Formats: sequence, structure tokens, C-alpha cells
Amino acid sequence: MMQELKNKFAESLKEVANTSLLEQLRVEFLGKKGLLTTEMAKLATLTPEQKKAFGREVNELRAYIVTMLEQKAAELQKHEMELRLKAEKIDITLPARQFVFGKLHPITAAINDLQKIFARLGFAAISDREIEDEWHNFTALNMPEHHPARQMHDTFYLQQEGMLLRTHTSSVQIRHMQNSKPPYRMISFGRVYRSDYDATHTPMFHQIEGLYIDKEVNLGHMRYCLEFFLREFFMVKAAPIRLRPSYFPFTEPSFEVDVLCDRSNKEEIRIGVGNDWLEILGCGMVNPQVLHNVGVDPCQYQGFAFGVGIERLAMLRYNIPDLRSLFEGDKRWVDHYGVNG
Repeated sequence: MMQELKNKFAESLKEVANTSLLEQLRVEFLGKKGLLTTEMAKLATLTPEQKKAFGREVNELRAYIVTMLEQKAAELQKHEMELRLKAEKIDITLPARQFVFGKLHPITAAINDLQKIFARLGFAAISDREIEDEWHNFTALNMPEHHPARQMHDTFYLQQEGMLLRTHTSSVQIRHMQNSKPPYRMISFGRVYRSDYDATHTPMFHQIEGLYIDKEVNLGHMRYCLEFFLREFFMVKAAPIRLRPSYFPFTEPSFEVDVLCDRSNKEEIRIGVGNDWLEILGCGMVNPQVLHNVGVDPCQYQGFAFGVGIERLAMLRYNIPDLRSLFEGDKRWVDHYGVNG
């Protein structure tokens, strides 16, 4: 009989899939009315010799059942814990970030290229302060007090008397000439500020100016320098220019520079080809008074200077229609017009 109960228990134990069923099996065999408990009640009807042998069989079976129940309980608890942990698992990892190559803003790309181009001509790139005084920004450049550029509607003056946001990078050239001895071959670049805002003007823009002062510098040097710079920047075989007489207080003689272009396509201006001309920058031989103002003897030294807005160059190179879009910070715009670094 004990063997039959043992076999029955073993078969039932195989079917147990959770702790709830295991408890039902325990009660079925070891409960107050369980099968093994019922068998033990038969002891009262047996002789002393029979009781001894029967009791030993019952105790062995009980011990076997208890041991197997404990082992099964441990297995089920471990399994149920694994299932619970799996069900409650939280993924705290993040997907890998997509690696995207950024692009240089057209202004940054233009500045980088301009520095490289002029470096090939031996021009040092120099930058300086953006808050200036009137002497370095105007007076030293031969601009008298009644000059229109010094009026409030054109210039951003600060509360401190005589201080302003520089209107051009020529002030960098003035400071450089004051603090060093000739000859000078330099470009100055950076942000400048003027009170203006429309499709082709913004209150802040970038400018690059060149200065070459030595004992025998002439207009031929200037023309070669400008044609080389325009040819390299616009990546064309040739960039013919013409010089139109103009007036700037800091150069004499002064010129507006036109570059050969093709305007036949309204969507794009092509530089270096066609039969039309486009005004692109101003230049001239440095006024002797400017050299005198910075302590350079104009009887021994002479040279040329030029200046151009970097935004204008970038708009022509990358076919950008509106200057204001350069400063709107739209990533989609940079993705379209930006330059791979």
C-alpha cells in the first residue's frame, strides 16, 4: 500500500506547475484528512509486531513526501521569481545615438577659405576688439566729425562717451600699425555693426579688410591681389575686374571694384564669365594722412587697402537670396546651405 501511495505522489508531483498546486498536493497527502494520515489511522487495528513494521513504512513515506515537497517548492519559487523579474523588467538602456556629420555655416566656411587664400599671399590674419573709441574707428581713418558715418542713425554708440560698436574692421588695422613697425601685410576680419536692416543689410555682419604697406607697393600689386583672391574664392579660372573711381576718406585714389559676371539666369549670378559687371568691394591706396595718424612716414611708405562684406561673398558663392536667413539659426537651412567640414 505504501508503495502505491509513493508512486501516486510521484506522478502527481510531476504535474505540479506552481506553488498553489503544490500546496494542494501537500494537503492531499499530509493534511488532516490526507491519504497518509488515513493510512496511519490503521495503526489502531494492528498487533504490536505489525505496528512496528507499518509505522516504519509510514514514517519513511512521510519523510520522502516532505523532502520531495521541499525540493519542488524551492524549484517552483525560483522559477516563479524568474518569471516575475522578467515580467517586471525595465529597460533602462537607450538606443545608440545616430552619428550625423554637422556642416559649417556658410559664413564660417567663407572665413576659413579667405584666411587660407590670403595666407598664400603672405597676409597675416589679425582680429581685435569689437567695442571701439571714436579715434580708432573714425578720426584716425580721416573721417571728420561731420562725416555721415558718425551720425547716430548709422552707428551704435554706447552710454560711455566716445565709445561705440565698431562699424568696420579698419580699426584693427589702425591699432596694428600703431603697435608695430612697417611693412604691414595683414587682413582683419570679424563682426561689425551698423544701424541697418533689410534683405541685403543686417545690424551685425562680418567684414574682411586687407592692408599692404611697404616702400614700393602700387596699384598693380593691388589689382593682382584682388584678382587672385576673387578667382580662388569663387573657384573659377579667371575673375576679371574693373576699377571705377570712387571716394573713401581713408584711401586716395579710391575705387569701387566690379567683377565680370553672368546674370542671364535670374536664380544665380555666375562669377568670372558673361558680359556683365557686379560691384563687389571697395579699395584704394591708403591716404597719406592715415599713415601720418599712426606714426608712419608717408614719404617712405605707401600701400593699398580693401574691404568687403563676408556675407556678400558667401551669398554669391552659395547662391543665398536673403542675407537675413544667415542669422535665423534654422538647422534645416544650415543642412541645405552648409558646407562639409
